[in-house]
Amino acid sequence: MSRRLVNLTLDTLEDLPRPCRQCVYWELDPVAAERACASGDTGLEKEAWVSQTLLEWGSCGKLAYVDGMPAGFVMFAPPAYVPRSMAFPTSPVSADAALLMTAHVVASFAGGGLGRMLVQGVARDLTKRGVKAIEAFGDAKFGEADDETKQDGCVAPVDFFLSVGFKTVRPHPRFPRLRLELRTAMSWKSDVEYALEKLLGSMSPEALLRPVRPVTATRTVEN
Repeated sequence: MSRRLVNLTLDTLEDLPRPCRQCVYWELDPVAAERACASGDTGLEKEAWVSQTLLEWGSCGKLAYVDGMPAGFVMFAPPAYVPRSMAFPTSPVSADAALLMTAHVVASFAGGGLGRMLVQGVARDLTKRGVKAIEAFGDAKFGEADDETKQDGCVAPVDFFLSVGFKTVRPHPRFPRLRLELRTAMSWKSDVEYALEKLLGSMSPEALLRPVRPVTATRTVEN
C-alpha cells in the first residue's frame, strides 16, 4: 500500500469529495455563503478562493492518496483569509497561528493514520514559513448538525484534533478552539508503518530483490 501527500492546487481541487468541492462554508462569510448557495455558484467561489490564496499566500491544503486514490484532505490558511473564522464563539484565532479549517478522511480509509499524516504535512509546510502554531475550531457534537449552525460536518470533530496532538485553549460546549504548537508536531514519533516504509525506501532495489543466502550450519568436530 503506497501513501503520498500532495499540495492542493486548482488541478487537485477536483479530487476533493464532491460535497467538499462545492462547499464554501469556510471560504465566505455566512451571508455571502448563503447567497452563493442560492445562486448555485459555490463551485466557482471555491475555485476563486483557492486561486487567490495560492497566489497571495501559498499552499492552503494537502491531499492524501492511497494507491493513487484520493483518501483524505485538509485545508488551512491565515485567519484573515477565512471569513467564517470570526463567526465562532471562541474566535479569534491567535495572531501567531494558521487556521486548520477542515479535515476529512474517506470512510473506507479511516483508522489508518491518514489524519495524523495530513496534519504532519501541514506542520512541515507551515514550519518552513515561520508559522508557530496551528489552531482549529472543533465540533464537540459532530454528527448532530442542526438548523441553527448549518455546518453539516464542515467543522471536524474535537476528538480528531485531540487525537493528533491539539490542546484546548478556549473551551466551549460546542465549538472549542484548539491549538497545536508546531514544535510538538515536528517531534512526533512516526508510527511503525511509516518507519517500515522509510526503511524499505532506503534500501536499493538490488538489496530488496537479492535472494537471502541460506545460513550453512557448522559442525563441531570432536577429537
